Formats: sequence, C-alpha cells, structure tokens
Amino acid sequence: MKIFKFGGASVKDAESVKNVSMVLKSQGFEKCLLVISAMGKTTNDLEKVVELYFKKDDYQTEIEKIKQKHIEIAKGLFQNNHLVFDEINLFFDDIVSFLRRNKSPNYNFVYDQVVSCGEMISTKIVSEYLNDIHFTNQWLDARDYIKTDDSYRDGVVNWQKTEEFIATLNPAICYVTQGFIGSDDNNFTVTLGREGSDYSAAIFAYCLNAEAMTIWKDVPGVMTGDPRKFKDVSLLSNISYEEAIEMAYYGASIIHPKTLQPLQQKNIPFYVKSFVDPTKDGTKVGASEKNQHEESYILKENQTLLKISTRDFSFIAEDHMSLVFGYLSKYKIKVSLMQNSAISLALCLEDKFLKIDELNNELQKVFKTDVIKNVSLFTVRNAKMENIGKFYQEKSVLLEQIAKNTLQMVTQ
Repeated sequence: MKIFKFGGASVKDAESVKNVSMVLKSQGFEKCLLVISAMGKTTNDLEKVVELYFKKDDYQTEIEKIKQKHIEIAKGLFQNNHLVFDEINLFFDDIVSFLRRNKSPNYNFVYDQVVSCGEMISTKIVSEYLNDIHFTNQWLDARDYIKTDDSYRDGVVNWQKTEEFIATLNPAICYVTQGFIGSDDNNFTVTLGREGSDYSAAIFAYCLNAEAMTIWKDVPGVMTGDPRKFKDVSLLSNISYEEAIEMAYYGASIIHPKTLQPLQQKNIPFYVKSFVDPTKDGTKVGASEKNQHEESYILKENQTLLKISTRDFSFIAEDHMSLVFGYLSKYKIKVSLMQNSAISLALCLEDKFLKIDELNNELQKVFKTDVIKNVSLFTVRNAKMENIGKFYQEKSVLLEQIAKNTLQMVTQ
C-alpha cells in the first residue's frame, strides 16, 4: 500500500478538497490509505472552544461558527440534499452534548474529546466527495486502530494492539482516515501531540508494511530553511533518515519528530511533496547515495531558558540532575538544548502544557533558578565553520553550543 497524508492547508476549502482529487489522479488511486488533518485552522478554532468552556464563557456560539464554515465547504462539493450535511450536524451536536454532560475537570482530557472532532469531520467530507467522483474508498475511524495509553494530548502508542487492529485492514482497497488521534483502553479519544498527523501516517505505514509514505505540503519539499523565516533557501532533494530526525528534533516544522522512527525501522521511503505541483519530485527521505548534507537553518520559537544553580556553590552532581529531569518528566516539559558547568545547568525548554511556573516553584525549593521566557533556539545544521560569524550578527545570544558541524544559540 501507499500512504498519503494531507494536512490542514491542503483541505482548507472546497477548491482545496477538489485539488486533493487531482493529486490522487496524478499519483494513482489504488491500494492507498489517506490520512487527513482537520480543515484549515479548525484545530485552533476548537482549542478556543475548550478555553471558553473552562472559562464558563459562551462556547456554543464558537461551535456554531465552526459548523457553518464546514457547511460552506460542503456546499461547494455536494448537492444540498446530500447526507454529508446530516453527518456534519451530528458531529457538532456530539461536541455540544459532550460538553454539556462532562464532569471531568481534566483540561487535557476535554481537549482531546473536543479538538479531535476536526479530523472526524474533515475525513468524512473528503471520503464522501471522493466516493461521489468515483474514487472508491472506505472511511475509517482511526481510534478503532491506533490504541494508546491515557496520556491525553500526548498519547503513547500501544504498538502490539495497534499492529493487531491495523492488520485486519484489506490492503487491496482504499481508505480515508484521520491523523492525530487514537483511543485508550476505555475508548476515549487520545491525541498524539500537536501536528501528530504525520506520526499517524507513519504508524499506518509501519503496520501495513507500506511501499512508501508521502506527505503533501504547500512547499516544494524539505528546504534548507523555512522560506517564511530565512532568505535564499533551497530544496533538499535527498536526505537520510538520520538527517531528517536531527532536523525534526531541532524544530524543523515540516517533519513531526516521531514520524521517522517507524519508517526507518522498516526502511520505508518517505516523500515530502507539493500538492500545488504534484508532478515535482519533492524530497525523498531514506537510504540513498544521493543524500545531501547542505547547511540548513531551523528556528524554534516560544522556548524558555531555565538556569539552575546550587545554593551552596556545590557541584551539579548526578543526584541533582536526576531530580531536575524527574520534574521535567512529571510536567511533560521537553529539553531542546542542555549545557552544564560545575555549579550550573542551563536548559532551553519546550513547555507545551504551560507548566514552567509549576516546575520553577518545585526547583526553587532546592536550587537557585532564573527563568527567561519567549526565547528562540536557532540551529544551523552542517554549518560551514569558517563563516559562522555571520550568524551572530544582530542577535542577543543567551546561550550557545557547537557540536561537530551543528551550531545552536538561544536568542532573545
């Protein structure tokens, strides 16, 4: 089978959905599984619903706005009497019903039950449209196949159960399913982390022993830098799994960090291509003699710099490190960069769940700390060391690190 993943930008409106069918026509629509994200900025809109709900504010008006957006998209694809309109109404009725009866104070649990509806609705619309134009497919609820623990908003995949369920699919037919979501043992929805649709596609690719996996983007492929943030960037036509994993870890937004590992284990080729021009080759990630090692630039924003030192000027020892990393694990705060000296430890952190203040309160019981929020981590991969001076220009550098040919600096 082939796995195709289409993100929110590729299904943001009726014309975009029609373009998906043109992409499929150019690629061949047989023995194929499509993983589809929520339409446009729907995930952001549903996040706002959850915020309003917990503020005890008017979330129903926001739900109605999101529903009308989807109905307008559907009007551009279907006859007025099509059953898909009833489906759309049902999905949004389910959101309202859930929020009315919910008793859980767990923000992350509620988030997953509400925000996941964006993928459910988008895939139903795309699946119905493709069937109407004779791209025959079967709609799947990904929650019946991808099984996780109950780490809401950051689900850990139960690979044994997931492989068993996905193995029941018929590889001779086509499917449309959701990215980003799975379910726990109680069949509650669990999301796989923001931008987790790429990971969903990789999970299906791994379990189906796919021929290849392609992610369709609004850019030509993996570039040497985000063209919205850097000038004079170019396309990387071939890169290794290892290079792609490093780029994802350092914050390259075009690749989800968890995506590569399942593909690498089975040596499944991974392509990043443009849905604007599907005839172009894009980027191939995998084993190849053509793999490039070009200087690449990654900017990871909205980071926090945490500086930790002992109160008595004693060394930062193993027990101190163990305590710090125990708290980081507890609050699900990820380390983007670490640097330590004899009496201090500096961490550049990604605080997805906004727990940095709680972490700091815990650490201050033992250590002296200094927190600097809203910093950026700038990384240069395969840096040409003779020219690195240019990267320091007009930057306020708070922390820097050079390892092999990788330059990293935390800046304000």
